[in-house]
Amino acid sequence: MADGSSETKSSNQMWGGRFASGPDAIMEEINASIGFDKKLYAQDIRGSIAHATMLAHQGIISAEDKDKIVHGLDTILSEIDSGAFEFSRRLEDIHMNIEARLAALIGPAAGRLHTARSRNDQVALDFRLWVKEELQKTEKALTGLIAAFLDRAEEHAETVMPGFTHLQTAQPVTFGHHCMAYVEMFGRDRARVRHAIEHMDESPIGAAALAGTGFPIDRHMTAMALGFREPTRNSIDTVSDRDFALEFLSIAAIAATHLSRLAEEIVIWSTPQFGFIRLSDAFSTGSSIMPQKKNPDAAELVRAKTGRVNGSLVALLTVMKGLPLAYSKDMQEDKEQVFDAAESLELAIAAMTGMIRDVTIRADRMKAAAGSGYSTATDLADWLVREAGLPFRDAHHVTGRVVALAEQKGCDLADLPLAELQAINSAITDKVYGVLTVEASVASRTSFGGTAPSEVRKQIAWWRARN
Repeated sequence: MADGSSETKSSNQMWGGRFASGPDAIMEEINASIGFDKKLYAQDIRGSIAHATMLAHQGIISAEDKDKIVHGLDTILSEIDSGAFEFSRRLEDIHMNIEARLAALIGPAAGRLHTARSRNDQVALDFRLWVKEELQKTEKALTGLIAAFLDRAEEHAETVMPGFTHLQTAQPVTFGHHCMAYVEMFGRDRARVRHAIEHMDESPIGAAALAGTGFPIDRHMTAMALGFREPTRNSIDTVSDRDFALEFLSIAAIAATHLSRLAEEIVIWSTPQFGFIRLSDAFSTGSSIMPQKKNPDAAELVRAKTGRVNGSLVALLTVMKGLPLAYSKDMQEDKEQVFDAAESLELAIAAMTGMIRDVTIRADRMKAAAGSGYSTATDLADWLVREAGLPFRDAHHVTGRVVALAEQKGCDLADLPLAELQAINSAITDKVYGVLTVEASVASRTSFGGTAPSEVRKQIAWWRARN
C-alpha cells in the first residue's frame, strides 16, 4: 500500500479469528489472484461507492461513514491511477488490497463497507462490470471494421474477381460482394455482442455469499447506480454464474474465427501467385535473409490469435463444467482467460481494420483470374435453359461437353467458334457470347443478395443505414 501499513496484516488477519496461522508459501502462491485481478480495481471501487451510498440511504450506515468511505475510495482510485499504490500478494486479491488501504486511510468506518455483501457477490459484480465494458468496446471496434469493409465494397462494387468453392475457381463475383460477405459475418458478431450485453445487464451486488442478506438493502438502487437494467433474481445463481464470461469468450472465439478466415485470404491473396492485393508496409515485414520478401505478418498473427481465444473458451468451459452450486474457488481461474482473450480480440480487430483500410486492390489481377477455370460455365448452362428451353440437367451435360472442348483446345469458352458450339448443340446461337464474359456474368446475378453491382450497392446502402 501507499504507506506500507497494511503489509503487517497477513491475509488471515483480514479473515479474522477463524484462522490462527497464516498460509505457507505454497498456499499463498496458489491462492493469490492480485497479480491479475488488480485489473478490476476501477470496477471494484465503483461498486463499493454504489454499495456504500445505498447503505447510507437505507440507514444501515451513517451518512458520515458513507462520506468517509467514498472519499477514501476516491483517494485509492487516484493512487492506483497514478501508480502510487502498492499491491500486496499477502492480501490475496483486489478486494482485500483496497479494503486494507481504506482502513489505513479512514479507520473503523472502512469496516462498515462490507456490511450486507460478500466477496462472492463483490467479485461477480466487478467481473460483470468489466466484461460489460469490454463488450461495449468490442461493439465499437466491430462497427469500425464493418465501416472499413463498406468503404472498400463501395469502391469495388464493379471490380470483378473469381469466386471460389474448395479454393477452386467457381463463378465470377465482384470484390465488393466479397467484402460484403465479411460485413455480414462481423455484423452477426456485433449482434451477438449486443445480445450478450442485454443478457448480462443485471447487478449481482446484494446477493452476498449465496443466500442474500437480512439487512434492508435496496438492490434496485445499486443496480441503477451501476448502469444495470435490474438486479439479479436468484442469489445462489448470482454468485455461481459465469455465463456472461463464457458468452463473451464464445463471441470472441466466433469473431476471431471470422478474422482468421479473412487473414487466411489476405495471406493467400498477397502471394505473387495470386497477386490480388498488396499490403502496406505498415502491416508487413521483411526477411532477415531474403531481401525480396514482404511477409503478411500482421495477418498471420491475427490468424494465430484465434488459437489463444479458442483455448480460453475451452479452458473456462472446463473449469465450470463440474462445479456444484454455489461459489467454488475454481472460479478464480475465470479472469485470466477472459482478460487474455479480450486483449487478443481487441488487437486482432484493430489490426484487421487497419489492413483493410490500407490494402491496395490489384483489380487487373483479379479480373484476369476471374475468367480462369471456365468460371462462366454456369452462365452457359443458364443461357441454354432460358434461351434454348433445355432442362437444366441437359444444359449441365451440354456445358460439360463445351468445357471439355475448351480444355482440349486450350482456350476460354468465349474463344470457341460458334460452329463448334453448334456441333455440340444446334440450339446455341451467337447470342451466347453475351453471357460468356465475366462482366456479363456478374451483371446478371441480380437476385436478392447476389453479386451484381446494382445489388451490392443496395446491400451497402442497407448496412450504412444501420452501422
